[in-house]
Amino acid sequence: MTTRISARRLLAGAAATGLLAGGAALGMSGTAAAAPAPASAPSVVTGDHHGHHDRCEWKKGHWEKKWVPGHWEKKWVHHDTWRHGHHSHEWKVKWVYVPAHWDHVWVKAHWDCHHHH
Repeated sequence: MTTRISARRLLAGAAATGLLAGGAALGMSGTAAAAPAPASAPSVVTGDHHGHHDRCEWKKGHWEKKWVPGHWEKKWVHHDTWRHGHHSHEWKVKWVYVPAHWDHVWVKAHWDCHHHH
């Protein structure tokens, strides 16, 4: 009797495996049939100009205004002092607060490839 149960389990296992494999194959064939065929030509959009490289332009070096937030920096500071009856001129390096301001910075020449719509 144990051989019958073992044989039944073996047959049931084989049938289940076959059904799963067959179902997977059917599922794959259905997916493959539903999927669109790959295009034979490369998909390059030329008429609408949505590509990245067709919008690149050369920007010459130029001066540009840039906002610089307030900060502390070391600067040479001129000090006029009166000591022992004579006038003296000194230069010292001190931490000085520089308030926020507009500054002109040099921007090197470069390729600009940003999207411009």
